[in-house]
Parts: sequence; structure tokens; C-alpha cells
Amino acid sequence: MAREFQRGHKAKISDLTAGTDLYVGVSIAGPGLTFDISCFGLDANEQLSDDRYFVFYNQPKSPEESIQQLGAQAGDSESFRVTLDRIPAGIHRLSFTASVDGDGQMSQIGPGYIRIVAGGEEVVRYSFTGSEFSTERALMIGDFYLKDVWRFAAVGQGFDGGLAALLKNFGGEVAEEEAAPEQQVPAQATGAPGFAPPPQAAAAAPSFGAPAQAPAQAPAPAAAFAAPPQPAAHQPAAPQQQPVHSAPTMVGPLTTPPAAPYGQPPHPPQQPGPPSYGQVPGRQPGYGGQVPPPAPAPAPYGQQPAYGQQPPYGQQPSYGQQPPYGQAPGQAPGPVPGQQPAAGAGLAAALQPYKEAPTGARWTPQNQQLMRVDLSMGGQAVLARQGSMVLYQGKVDFSYKGAGFAGRIVGNATGQEMQLMRCTGRGQVFLAETGAHLHAIELQGDGICVSAENVLAFDESLQHEVRRIEGHGIPGGALFTMQFQGSGTVIVKTHGVPVVLPVTPTTFADSNAIVAWSSASQVIISSQVRLRRNAYPGHSGETVNLQFRGAPGNFIVVQPYEV
Repeated sequence: MAREFQRGHKAKISDLTAGTDLYVGVSIAGPGLTFDISCFGLDANEQLSDDRYFVFYNQPKSPEESIQQLGAQAGDSESFRVTLDRIPAGIHRLSFTASVDGDGQMSQIGPGYIRIVAGGEEVVRYSFTGSEFSTERALMIGDFYLKDVWRFAAVGQGFDGGLAALLKNFGGEVAEEEAAPEQQVPAQATGAPGFAPPPQAAAAAPSFGAPAQAPAQAPAPAAAFAAPPQPAAHQPAAPQQQPVHSAPTMVGPLTTPPAAPYGQPPHPPQQPGPPSYGQVPGRQPGYGGQVPPPAPAPAPYGQQPAYGQQPPYGQQPSYGQQPPYGQAPGQAPGPVPGQQPAAGAGLAAALQPYKEAPTGARWTPQNQQLMRVDLSMGGQAVLARQGSMVLYQGKVDFSYKGAGFAGRIVGNATGQEMQLMRCTGRGQVFLAETGAHLHAIELQGDGICVSAENVLAFDESLQHEVRRIEGHGIPGGALFTMQFQGSGTVIVKTHGVPVVLPVTPTTFADSNAIVAWSSASQVIISSQVRLRRNAYPGHSGETVNLQFRGAPGNFIVVQPYEV
């Protein structure tokens, strides 16, 4: 019985089968879409150092034929023969991919899979659907990789570019496009190849091929390496070509909308707005989709909009005012978290507000307390607070990031020590900590000062150092903070939704509530201690404040919480 894999599952090949001559079948289809299904033979650095191991429609086999493309057969859109014990020592990974040829997106595909067949028996299958993807045009489906022994991993990772972008990602070069050959290697050969046993009177399942299916009548003898043909009655009809975006990927059952409460008029029809998260532009919502409610009215002039409410037209969202999770910046709000789905909508509708936000950016807030970083974008590592990872997808490595002896001494003396881990690889990492509100601040050559306690993660390209704030009237005679400069993103955490204020000569903030400020601001410690009054009861407790000065454009960030 085949083992069903989910995305991210891994296993040794020896635990799946004792054989090394394997059949790999891939099924992927979508209305009006054409796919290029390929196999990349990568070295120890996961690079295509030898383009002879890029097996695709125009190069159907590797030099020693350890990787062969067999074509469509046995219900698979494409199939491969992989002989593990013949793969050269320089090849450490076989990555099976699919990319859209022409217009289209991976969100339009129907149910698909990759499967491994050994000895005529299917041993593992990983299934996926278009609802797991968004605007990606390519898909890394599954990998064979060498880690002391050969293993298999269900990857299921989308890729924004097509086949050319995948080739560049693996270090290959895109040559001038040539006309495709008129004929590919046929799935069924007239004579049996040398590696296969001679045909028998009744063709048995091949040692590495797809499992035989019971035909309606006795089949004709077939080559031993190919899967037995299916009867004509079971052959699926060729899908009718449809224009892109002509229909949703999955259509849910029709349900009668709930009637309006007594005494209330039904909702008037709404004009179509921007698509909600996970919905392709120009398409109707999929199964369980909800029509987003109308956008709330803008807040009065001078008042900060509430969380989830868009600022007035022409006004940029202030720092700390994140859009609702799953909603791209500038997009109309989608279903409200916690909102009761329509009666009869089912489980898919109930989970719709909590689905992963769409890709397209390196840092993407999933909600107020959860941030996702795509390590595949930007090509640089991320430094995050130790223990802040809540889940990850893809191949990600976590290692300890030490500050060095001098850094530990400075951190302990100033209270600005950060226990960090280094995140590298290809995949997405989700970060959170104790339910704190998270805010992504992108720096473009400028700087910001943040206490180490309020930093969750940042790009490794950013420069950071401890900055001293001189002053009198406080223990130690000074305050310390972390200063970040350069180009990259720093994730700041706050207790509650913060407020951002411009710096004026009369701007004061409590040192226990301040979160961050622009590094160009001048900070002065203001002490209101009166020795004579301090000895008497009734003291206000507000003894140490920070006064900020600076040119127009400087800002401070204050949280509604005192540390």
C-alpha cells in the first residue's frame, strides 16, 4: 500500500522499497494550460553545475541514462525512470519541477500528484491542489536527495517565475530558444530495451514501472519498462481548451443564501472590488469563498483608523497600522477573523479567513501576531530571536548566531543582548513570540533605534550596534538602545497597537513605553525629580522622560504598555 505524503514529509528510499530502479510519475493539469515537467540533477551546492543533467523535453536523458524521461503513460502527465545506483557521485539531488508554458498560474491547476513505483507497486504518493498556491508559475514538486543514503522529500513549493527562472535559480544558463523536436522518446518502444527482461505472453508489471491496472480485455504484450496501457474505455477524454480565468479551480455546491433578518432589507448588490487573499484577479471566489464586506468609512480627520480599517484616500498607513492578516497593503479588507460563515457553507468557509496570505514579498504579515519571511527571495539570511519560529516550509537550516566575547560583554553591560539564530535555505519561516503585535519596518539606507527587547527578527544585511543615550538623574547615568542602519527589514514587536507621532520640540515619551524612533532624532533625557517633594507621599511616578528633537520627518513609536 502506498504511503501518502504531505508537504514537507521525508523518508529514506530504503524504507519505501529495497529497489533502486524507480518509476516516477507526475500528474498536473489545468483548463487551457500546458506544462513543462522537468528534472534537475544538482550538485552538493544545489546548483546545476552540469547542464547534461537537466532532463526535459529537449534532452530526455542524462549521459549514462540514470535519469530518463519516458513521456505520458499510465494516467501520468509525465514519467521518469531513475536508477539510483547509476547516478554519478557529483549529483546529490534530483528536483522534479513543473512550470506553466505560456500564460497561467499554479492556482488554476486541479488535483495533482507525484508518485514513486517500484517492482510494479506504488510505494509513495504526494498529492497537491491549486488551492495551495497563488500567482506562482512554477512548482518544485518533490526531490530525491543524498544525505548518507538516498531519500525522498515532498516539497510542494511554488516559484514565481517559469522554467527559465527555475533554470536561473539552479545556476543554469538560458540559451536561445530552439524549435522543439517533432518527436520525443516514445513511452512504448517496439523492442524491449537492454535493461528489461524479454516480453512474456502476458505482460507483467515492470520492476520499476507503474502498477498494472485490470483491463476490460487481455492487453497486448508491452515493453517491460513501460506501464501497461489502460483500456480505451477508461481513457479520460481530452480536456476542452478554455480561456484562462474562465472558471474557478474548484466549484462548491450551490447553497441557498440565508435570508435577511426580519425587519432589515436585504443587502444591495455590491460592485466587484479587489480580490481577497488567495483569489486570482478576474476569477470568482473558489469553494467556501466569501464576498468581503463593504469597506468601513474612513476615520475622522486627525484620528488614527482602527485596526483593519483603511486610511482615507491619499493617506499612507501609519507605522504600526497593519492591514488585516491575509490582505495585501492597499487591498480592500476580506472576511473578518472570527466572523460566522454563512449557514451551510461548510468547513472550507469556516477556515477561509485563516488561510495563508499570498506570496509576492519577502516579509508578509499573516495576522497581527504572525510574520512570514520567504528565504527564497532576496538571497540573504535572516537573524531571528531564538525560539521565535513557530513553523516553516521547505528546506531551512537553523544555526546559532553568537555575538562574540566582546558582544556578550557589551550586551550584558547595557541590557541590549540579543539571543539570535540564523535562518538560511529555501523556504518560508513563520515567526511569532508570546502573541506580541509584529510590524515590518523596511529601511532604505536610513536608520532606526529600537530596544533589543522589542526586536524579533531582521535581515542579516542590516548593520546594528548599541547606542548610548547620555543623561543625568537616572540609574547609571545613561540609557542604551540598538541602532539599525542599511537596506533591509527589521521586525519590531509591541504590546498592543502602537501610535506614531512626529517629532516636535515639545515631544516627550516615557522611557518605559517608547518602542522606537528615527535615528536622526536628537534624544535628551528629561528628569522631573524634585528632591524635596520626592520624600513626601503623593509622587506622580513619572520621573524620567525622553525629549525628542529633530528636523521634520523624524518620528517616535510608543506602545500602550509600560515595560
